[in-house]
Amino acid sequence: MTLEGHERARRRDAAVRAAVEQGLLDGDQLVAALLDTAGIRASAAALRAAFAAVTDAPVLHAFAVKAAPLVPVLTLLHAEGIGAEVASPGELALARAAGIPPERTVLDSPAKTVAELREALALGIALNADNAQEVARLDGLVAGATAVPPLGLRVNAQVGGGTIGALSTATATSKFGFALRDEGARKALVGLCLDRPWLTRLHTHSGSQGVPLARMVAGVREVYELAEEINTAAGRQQIDTVDIGGGLPVNFGSDEETPSYEEYARLLKAEVPGLLDGRYGLVTEFGRSLLAKHGLILARVEYAKVSGGRPIALTHAGVQVATRTVYDPGSWPLRIAAYDGAGLPKTGPDVVQDVAGPACFAGDLLARERALPLLAAGDVVAALDTGAYYFSNHYGYNSLPRPGVYGFRETGADGQVSFATVREAQTAAEIVAESGGAHRDALL
Repeated sequence: MTLEGHERARRRDAAVRAAVEQGLLDGDQLVAALLDTAGIRASAAALRAAFAAVTDAPVLHAFAVKAAPLVPVLTLLHAEGIGAEVASPGELALARAAGIPPERTVLDSPAKTVAELREALALGIALNADNAQEVARLDGLVAGATAVPPLGLRVNAQVGGGTIGALSTATATSKFGFALRDEGARKALVGLCLDRPWLTRLHTHSGSQGVPLARMVAGVREVYELAEEINTAAGRQQIDTVDIGGGLPVNFGSDEETPSYEEYARLLKAEVPGLLDGRYGLVTEFGRSLLAKHGLILARVEYAKVSGGRPIALTHAGVQVATRTVYDPGSWPLRIAAYDGAGLPKTGPDVVQDVAGPACFAGDLLARERALPLLAAGDVVAALDTGAYYFSNHYGYNSLPRPGVYGFRETGADGQVSFATVREAQTAAEIVAESGGAHRDALL
């Protein structure tokens, strides 16, 4: 393991011990989610440095808000030089609440309403149009605008999918963007841009997780070549910015951050040098790769039992926080770390066992047949690499509450860990309120 990986694991162990000592898993709080602020800052710095090393052109790194829609997280990333990529009115509201300015915000969505388009134009937020009907809406809105923010087209480069079909956005029939390889599509796209000088950007994104770097780069190359074609036809540099999306895969098998932003940026430089020669500004939209390795979910083991000869640890963390893992464990396996009741790493021989959640269906398992020190009631399990798309995207099965989320950092030379509340744990009263509690008799 690299020094960076060792340091990440050391901070994690210290945070688990401190979380137990400071009562984050006591009383009614059965699950707690932790975010390593030092790790998040390091990933943001690594992203900025990787692209600064390959281009002198301006680069806007916009965090994909869907990966962690939490205002304090967006505020931290903004402080680290990262903007916001939003795909709904709710995500835009979160970005604005975090203080992210319009010029550092990008709006992407395949189903923007006229109201959303009008708001983006009024605020000065860049956006990428998904289809010709959306462009037609923009025609009318731009005509009456006194100022127009950067506007672009989302292009489906159709370079193929990755290992997770549901997250592959560059397939032949993807719902996103203008299909580049359909018959007559390329010529139509060039013409559409030439007729609208205010279209100055192209955007592409090949998928999130499961797409190899070479395929991601192939998609970027296709859109770069389209930009060159449009600019040649226009006789000027009409397309001045290329949004390359995000999608850097995350390694869920160890503490190492592989592949790295540096590796991706270097591959882009080698395969698409014209994009990075200073003529084009860039936008990136990374999400999972910025946050995943820096989050973990803690839960107490409520009971430990044996069924059919297999030990099963019953915990309070399951499908409500790890939805993708529970429903598609092959695509989304999670590492599980075992700790004793005091929050210290659990020792002892590995025993094959299941780690189960609290939901009322048999498949609610965080881990199947996993070799771990034998878990007992009162122990603590940690689901690792869960900083993105896990505890921030709650699934309300069985009306299980959203867990509290806490950022942690080490203070002083003695390794003391302090916590800051990112989001308070949901109460039973709040569950009732959002489930129509105020309208109890509405259907009588």
